[in-house]
Amino acid sequence: MGCLANSMKFPLFFACFALAMATVLSAEEPQLYSIPLKDIDGRDTSLKAYAGKTLLIVNVASQCGFTPQYEGLEALYRKYKDKGLMVLGFPCNDFGEQEPGTNGEIKLFCSGKYNVTFPLFDKLHTIGAERHPLYTALSGPASPAPGPVTWNFNKYLISHDGRILAHFESEVEPESATLTKAIDAALAK
Repeated sequence: MGCLANSMKFPLFFACFALAMATVLSAEEPQLYSIPLKDIDGRDTSLKAYAGKTLLIVNVASQCGFTPQYEGLEALYRKYKDKGLMVLGFPCNDFGEQEPGTNGEIKLFCSGKYNVTFPLFDKLHTIGAERHPLYTALSGPASPAPGPVTWNFNKYLISHDGRILAHFESEVEPESATLTKAIDAALAK
């Protein structure tokens, strides 16, 4: 009986150790980093690829009154990328069906018309029953900036350690003092 009791303690010890390590590791990785995503070319990825960077996450559309903001977003990206900012574009057709194109068409439009070089992702939903888990995390009740995405070109600023810092509505221009001050503050930390 003594051997059986000792042999049962050994696997139990390792199970407890594994659970404790998983808890420690998951506590270190921000929730946003673990959400599965696809890039504009359909490859699996996540925000973990940008860990340590300050992120500006934007739901974008090609046929919107705010579409010219692509120019300002690209300017922000070029100005701040060497300081640690990544602008990330998430095409969305939720508002006025203003992003009807395929990923290939979106990529061609962005690079051809606005010379976009910042990363673009697979088209997703930001609202409704099909809302992507990323936007549930960004705008859901557990977010520091809860409330629905209201239109195309809403912007979420994420700290270098994966915390949601702020939400900016569509009307906030990419190069506005409001947004650039927030980016400067996030990069300074």
